[in-house]
Amino acid sequence: MNIVSATVTWFADPANWSGPNGIPTRLLEHVEISAVTLVIALLLALPLGLWIGHTDRGARLAVAVANLGRAVPTLAVMGIVAPFTTLIDPGLGFIVYPTVVAMVLLAVPPIMVNAYAGIHDVDRDLVEAARGIGYRERQILLGIELPIALPVVSGGIRSASVQVIATATLGALFGFGGLGRFLKDGIDSNLTGETWGGVVLVALLVLTSEGLFALLQRRLISRGLRLQVAAAAAAQ
Repeated sequence: MNIVSATVTWFADPANWSGPNGIPTRLLEHVEISAVTLVIALLLALPLGLWIGHTDRGARLAVAVANLGRAVPTLAVMGIVAPFTTLIDPGLGFIVYPTVVAMVLLAVPPIMVNAYAGIHDVDRDLVEAARGIGYRERQILLGIELPIALPVVSGGIRSASVQVIATATLGALFGFGGLGRFLKDGIDSNLTGETWGGVVLVALLVLTSEGLFALLQRRLISRGLRLQVAAAAAAQ
């Protein structure tokens, strides 16, 4: 039986669509941990990136740290973190927390760098004009810079989401569920259909996320251009 027929047969088996090990359950687990990770990364990286872009303070250090974070292998991070998180929480410390920590570290750099770049690239004449008519720094950031920079900011979130979804499969090595469980169990049991079924599911989830963020980014680009024109007119 070749890979294609084995995979189709696996998807066609009703037993793979129900129960705690079924596709819907594993898919939900994967989406949940990816969403939680992305939210944590946003809370950490977005405010910092916006502040650096607005003040232009610590930009070189932040970019250097972000690039260093990208260079660290995710699996190595999980292995290093696991003993410490297990001591803190014996229940979830080995199964969940290493995956979350590693994915957060993976998601922070693109979010922070794009937030910084988006704010930094806003026309400085607009910013100075806003200051000239009495805008406070917070009003400039939230009312002028951020709306114009949203397409670039969303690009960082889009990149982070794809990386997180793809990397969440590694959690199966530490006992977590998600779609990575199909890959691990399939390889361990030499089941071609289950292994490639997991690959297909992860790919479909990544493509879905990519497509949704692409549509959002396209709308934000159009909105950002309109806001930039409006801001320029108001500043004159």
